[in-house]
Amino acid sequence: MMDQAQPLRNLVQKQASEPGNVGRTAKFITVTSGKGGVGKSNFTLNFALNLQALGQKVLVFDADIGMANLDVLMGVSSPYNLYHLLRREKSIEEIIAKGPNSLSYISGGSGMSDLLSLSQNDLDYFITQIEKLAGEMDYIIFDTGAGLSKENLSFIHSADECFVVTTPEPTSITDAYALIKVVSGTEQEQQVPFKLVVNRATDDREAAQTAEKIAMAARKFLNVEVKLLGYIKDDSHVVQAVKKQIPFSIAFPNCDASRDIQRITHRYKIVQSFPEPGALAGIKGFMQKWLRRTK
Repeated sequence: MMDQAQPLRNLVQKQASEPGNVGRTAKFITVTSGKGGVGKSNFTLNFALNLQALGQKVLVFDADIGMANLDVLMGVSSPYNLYHLLRREKSIEEIIAKGPNSLSYISGGSGMSDLLSLSQNDLDYFITQIEKLAGEMDYIIFDTGAGLSKENLSFIHSADECFVVTTPEPTSITDAYALIKVVSGTEQEQQVPFKLVVNRATDDREAAQTAEKIAMAARKFLNVEVKLLGYIKDDSHVVQAVKKQIPFSIAFPNCDASRDIQRITHRYKIVQSFPEPGALAGIKGFMQKWLRRTK
């Protein structure tokens, strides 16, 4: 594994030393959940669209192995995916598709299952391709699968932040806490910051109670701080938008869910003006953490 890590280490050093990399550097975010069916992909899509509306360059990476559904939510179909990149049939620029409002996204496709078992040359090639995007994007958001697969854990540990989506349902709360427990219990030099999104909340009170249950348990038993990013009300317009295959923030811009996602996005952007001390950001941090996991 040391031989595999060395070319990536060289790439990190090269990227850090190049003058052109002092400008835009993408921040990597993973969005995950303890169980399926909580609205994780819907949140990812509409959060990305709202970040873009604030003038940010955003790329969404559909990394949900076997259950990728961003295409369905957007009503579009990507002709190419990660498989074509790993097979050297297409460059990373060529597999980027455009969704609503020209949102950039990459479909993982069948290539996602091979991502963590690449040869030395293939891994080097993949990281080099990702590096091309990091200097052009402000945010690269990975919509991962639900649960604790090896692939999900790798993306969570390598990213700058992890957004955990839950609902007020007891099983969803339990599974969200279990995910945080496993991730925080894994040995690593630096813990990835967690932010919680409560979806389908009846009102402010229910959302606050849900967040506090998870935050209190994580603080008491794991010594981990889980901050509430925000909540989204239970809104029938979301289901209608899914049936229309149009993101709810576009189909119904004035509904409760759309206003909530706007509030979350604005709050997040304000917080980004005051980054957490010691946080590794961008492609350099992503690759450094990936390297530690390949040793």
